[in-house]
Amino acid sequence: MRQSNHPLILTLLSIGAAIMLLPVVIVLVTSFTTAETVNTGWHWPQVWTLANYRSAWEQGHFIRAFANSAGVALTVTALQIMTSALAGYALARLSFPGRQTLLLFLIATLVIPFQVLVIPIFLVLKWGHLLNTYGALILPSAANGFGILLLRQHFLTIPPELEAAAALDGATRWQILWKILLPLCRPALTALFLFTFIGEWNDLFKPLVFTTRPELRTVQLTLTEFQEQYTNNWPLLMAAIGIATAPVVLLFIVGQRQFMRAIAGTGIKG
Repeated sequence: MRQSNHPLILTLLSIGAAIMLLPVVIVLVTSFTTAETVNTGWHWPQVWTLANYRSAWEQGHFIRAFANSAGVALTVTALQIMTSALAGYALARLSFPGRQTLLLFLIATLVIPFQVLVIPIFLVLKWGHLLNTYGALILPSAANGFGILLLRQHFLTIPPELEAAAALDGATRWQILWKILLPLCRPALTALFLFTFIGEWNDLFKPLVFTTRPELRTVQLTLTEFQEQYTNNWPLLMAAIGIATAPVVLLFIVGQRQFMRAIAGTGIKG
């Protein structure tokens, strides 16, 4: 029965993949053609060119935008990994009053969209004189309930006997966490890195609301301004989208194996 269903499942998955990839193919093909070709109706280009990518890179001033997005994304990712590791370990291994209540609270935060909290966060940033600074782009995302729960679940999959043996050898809790548990959670850390970095790289809301200085523009904010200026030049616009998307696509390709291991190994425990 399974063998007879295998070709049908494979066919359905292939059709679904083709439907999902069709917009990506259209964007890529359009970015390598000319505006004159697109104006006559979309079709497979006869001449392929990289001029759109060169023009988009220069006119969009993507160098500073890439530096801002990479710096913010890497800083937020590092902070989330640190806070998630500490909080996840505490929730998985330490016994203290209110632990289950705190866990339920973290789960509840997953259903609260960031847009609901934007006014309180804006007021806090204004009170701390952090508007129009890198702090406004970094601090609101320094900790995340998803990352804490993800690492907590992976800590629960590690046998406590490993920690007991290390404690007998004189290891402290800090040494157990950093030298034993975190190396064993590498798939979860990779997944958290990918989720956080890609989310921050693609974030438009925080730069749009919390900053107005041109030198703080991120890739997504630059892309939005680019779209407003070049709506009639589709190849140039598609090239800009390709430039903005390429880093996260390459990052996911590099870390996809660890990402899938982390997702497959995450279960509901405790």
